[in-house]
Order: sequence, then structure tokens, then C-alpha cells
Amino acid sequence: MKKLTLLLTALLAGMMAFGQDMKTYQYAERDTLNLYLDFYTPEQVNDSTICLVYVFGGGFIGGHRDGKWEKAYFEQLVKEGFMVASIDYRLGLKGAKNLGIFNTEPLEKAVYMATEDAISAIAYLLEHAEELKVNKDYIVMIGSSAGAITSLQTDYALCNGYLNFNILPEDFRLAGVVSYAGAIFSHEGKVKYRNREPAPTMLFHGMRDNLVSYKGISFMNVGFFGTDALVKRFKKYQYPYFARRFEDYGHSVAVAGPLTVDDLLWFCHHYIYNKERIQVDGTYTNLDPATMPPYDYYTPGDLYK
Repeated sequence: MKKLTLLLTALLAGMMAFGQDMKTYQYAERDTLNLYLDFYTPEQVNDSTICLVYVFGGGFIGGHRDGKWEKAYFEQLVKEGFMVASIDYRLGLKGAKNLGIFNTEPLEKAVYMATEDAISAIAYLLEHAEELKVNKDYIVMIGSSAGAITSLQTDYALCNGYLNFNILPEDFRLAGVVSYAGAIFSHEGKVKYRNREPAPTMLFHGMRDNLVSYKGISFMNVGFFGTDALVKRFKKYQYPYFARRFEDYGHSVAVAGPLTVDDLLWFCHHYIYNKERIQVDGTYTNLDPATMPPYDYYTPGDLYK
């Protein structure tokens, strides 16, 4: 019992110490909502410290910037030397029903709103860069599911000059994008980076994902392009990327962040610090699909009823 008490005390002390490195800031007000970000700082910060702007998942209908799972993940990232800015954003699909290729307007609106908020959060970080010790050259977007969509879409917006791009400095570029089960929405056909090439991009996706399609889905000029479709475009135009495809997984890859921190560190070293223009692609097989959580093979119909 004494050992257990000491262990619990140590864990609580660690959590308290971690909590002291976090501060909350209001970065915007939208539609009568105050939007906040939680800013986590590692013990040592220098000019090469990477700031991860984290966008939570939840199908644009739920989720929190400060959930238990997220906090545990952030602690892991901070211990590896990352800054983390976990942001709120408006949930534009609350109450949405019957989403599909013939009813994309609600999704487009939700993605637009979330991306607009993400850009505002980045603008806040840049405005307060000196106070927060953020290096504008080392800001990386990272997200899960809806957050991954938002992260990819934010870079897509910046590269194509739409949304509220004008609130950011003209020379601003994301240092990287990390997507766990994400996609890009386009109503102009295949994904095209018109004004400049995308940031180095890291993509994780389950090949049996029915919520955020791994291959993507399109009709006429409207499409929702997942990892497989994006990799094809990156290959064609020789954009740097790092892809991990999981053959027997569905949407559970959205929460693979804590299991892939080593990959993230490798990506940052080679793509961001060394600026290597390389393409890494791997496919993995899960040996026991029965261990997957029930939501692994959910479809949009399971969420938007």
C-alpha cells in the first residue's frame, strides 16, 4: 500500500508539474463564441523549438482541446521538446444529417469555419511570438480526424491564397503538416497547390477508413481527397511527404499520435531541420483486426443521424 501511495503521489506531482507549464489564451471571438488555445511549453526552449498547433478530432460535432487523451499526448510531446498550442474551433456539423457526395455544403462550411479559426490561432501565435518564444519558421499543424482535415486544409488555403490569408504575413509558411486520418475538401477538382507548394506533409491513414475516406470520394468537381489521393498528387509534383498506410485499420488511426512520436521526431529532423526533399511511403498490416475498437469501421451515417 505504501508503494502504491508513493507511486500515486509521484504521478500526481508529475501531472501538477506539467500543468504549471500550460497557459490559456483567448485568440479570437467568432459567432459570439470565445475561442481559446492552451499553450504548453517544454523545460528548455530555443530558436529551433518546434511549435505544434494541435487541432482535436470529433467529426466537427464534438471534441475538446483539453480532453484527457489530448493532455496525456501533449505531455508526451512536451517531454520530447515540442511546444504545443491546442486550439478551439467552431464545430460546424452540429445537427447535420444525411451528409454525402450530393450534400456537401454542410461539410464545406464546417471545414471552412475550422480552417478560418486555425489561421486566426496561427496569427495570434505570430502576434505574440516574442512573449511565447515561438519561432515563426517552426510552426507545424497537427491534427486528428476532423483536426487532420483542418490541418491539411489550412496549408491548402495558405498555398492557394483564400480564406483570411491576409491576416498572416505574406512570407509566412507552415514548417510542416501532420495528419492522422485527414483529407482535403475541394470543389475545383483534384487537389492543386496553385501559388506555392505545400509544406512537408506527414500522413497516417487506415486503408479501411469509412469516416474519412483513405482514397477519397468525388463527383464532378467536388471531392474529399484522403491520403491515397494526396500521395498521388505529391508524387506527381515531387512534393516532400511521409506516409504510413495501415492495411487492416479503419478510423482508429486518427488516435495513433502517441504511438508514432518517434516517426514525428524523425520527420522533424529530416524534413524540417534538414529540409530534405524526400518521399517516404510504407504500408503496414495489423495482425489482429479483432482488437480494433468498435468505431474503427464507422461510416458517416453512424455519426450524422
